[in-house]
Amino acid sequence: MQPTNPNQFTEKAWEAIARTPDIAKASQQQQLESEHLLKALLEQEGLATSIFNKAEVPVARVRDAVDNFIKRQPKVSGSSESVYLGRSIDTLLDRAESYRKEFGDDYISVEHILLGYIKDDRFGKALFQELKLDEKKLKSTITQIRGNQKVTDQNPENKYESLEKYGRDLTAAAREGKLDPVIGRDDEIRRTIQILSRRTKNNPVLIGEPGVGKTAIAEGLAQRIIAGDVPQSLKDRQLISLDMGSLIAGAKFRGEFEERLKAVLKEVTDSRGQIILFIDEIHTVVGAGATQGAMDAGNLLKPMLARGELRCIGATTLDEYRKYIEKDAALERRFQQVYVDQPSVEDTISILRGLKERYEVHHGVRISDNALVAAATLSTRYISDRFLPDKAIDLVDEAAARLKMEITSKPEDLDEIDRRVMQLQMEQLSLQKESNPASRERLERLEKEIADLQEDQRALNAQWQSEKDSLNRIQSIKEEIDRINVEISQAERNYDLNKAAELKYGTLTQLQSSLQQAETQLAATQTSGSSLLREEVTESDIA
Repeated sequence: MQPTNPNQFTEKAWEAIARTPDIAKASQQQQLESEHLLKALLEQEGLATSIFNKAEVPVARVRDAVDNFIKRQPKVSGSSESVYLGRSIDTLLDRAESYRKEFGDDYISVEHILLGYIKDDRFGKALFQELKLDEKKLKSTITQIRGNQKVTDQNPENKYESLEKYGRDLTAAAREGKLDPVIGRDDEIRRTIQILSRRTKNNPVLIGEPGVGKTAIAEGLAQRIIAGDVPQSLKDRQLISLDMGSLIAGAKFRGEFEERLKAVLKEVTDSRGQIILFIDEIHTVVGAGATQGAMDAGNLLKPMLARGELRCIGATTLDEYRKYIEKDAALERRFQQVYVDQPSVEDTISILRGLKERYEVHHGVRISDNALVAAATLSTRYISDRFLPDKAIDLVDEAAARLKMEITSKPEDLDEIDRRVMQLQMEQLSLQKESNPASRERLERLEKEIADLQEDQRALNAQWQSEKDSLNRIQSIKEEIDRINVEISQAERNYDLNKAAELKYGTLTQLQSSLQQAETQLAATQTSGSSLLREEVTESDIA
């Protein structure tokens, strides 16, 4: 098959074919062969690399094999710029065409060309055998990526693995311990679960002021799903947060955004209730993609929401809800409202106590309980244009960051001595050029003072380094304890009780005793003399 008609191929497949002559010329070869086309496909960093990665084949190994094969082929030197189509590409594209028909697609795509390499006598067959990649394995990998999608337009790659591209799996993040603990908010989470358990109109929308913790409720739900603390209808479900920004970004042509959103919604509905969608700033959906004669995203959601095919949690602020969603009565009817109020000062203090350990591990400092109480009370009193708990968390984070910066930079006492030594050394240099007795006498006194200061400087430097090393060691032990706690939770969820017991009563106990030792050692260093470093965030730091 001669690659003469771009309308027979998808954009990515044609792009690779068009790039093949440049690769052949760069290698000083006149004949376009299958190896040049494979190199062009790998250069795209698109579907071909995704297929190899999914099949657990190192892309670097494939690239090296292709490059080595190209280097071994005969080279043509001279000024001739013309290139000719080799037989291997012709037969490869014939095989790709037959795979297109087998898959029931409208265009020859990258995956059809890759399948054609399995019977490529020139190069592909031997390479794929070496990579232990047969037709069955390659087809199953392609099916995993494509799902039930058919190639019905020239840009199908945008619709493959849409949820991976445009979403973030909150349940996977919760499983790996990447989410912060969610303290309180039990009523809101319970109400959200109740709405999701309905047969129809099972779509909660979280409404609250910015910074009150709407996203935290979705994260709390993900943590409950992982812990199994949900009704049977939500057990083992995936909660995926949709990133509207990346969904809209780069949609150049009219209808491209709707195609992407349709692909995402199709993946969600094809999962038959296994996937719950979380859309933060859901008001952006209403009117997104709407241009003259085009349907907005809200209208794509409505039928699915009404039928209960799509379970979706939305989050938006009161103002935006009134401005965008209340105006669209049909869309508003399909969502059940969950109001998220600002927590009280007492609840905020509880939230801060729950987050305290995460911030201590991140910054490598200790945070006193007085500092948490001060953050909640002072932020309520003085920061009136923002909401709890966000503004209180910001104060704690800011104070811890400032203290960490002080720890890593030179202490004030040492800095003063350094400056004084430098000043005296400059004076010493100028006095060495003088020969009168008064200058000589002053020089002797100066040299003695410099020697004394340098001794203090060395002692302070050693103390600073020792305290810094102790703090770094404490931080690394705390990080390790945090990691072990996540592993213990995973082992307990998987009922791997031997591993859980080994980690809890072996590794964790050892780490806790090491932490106690390191903290005792630091306390001894600090009490033996005047400490250079502070490692605790106090009430005054918050103020």
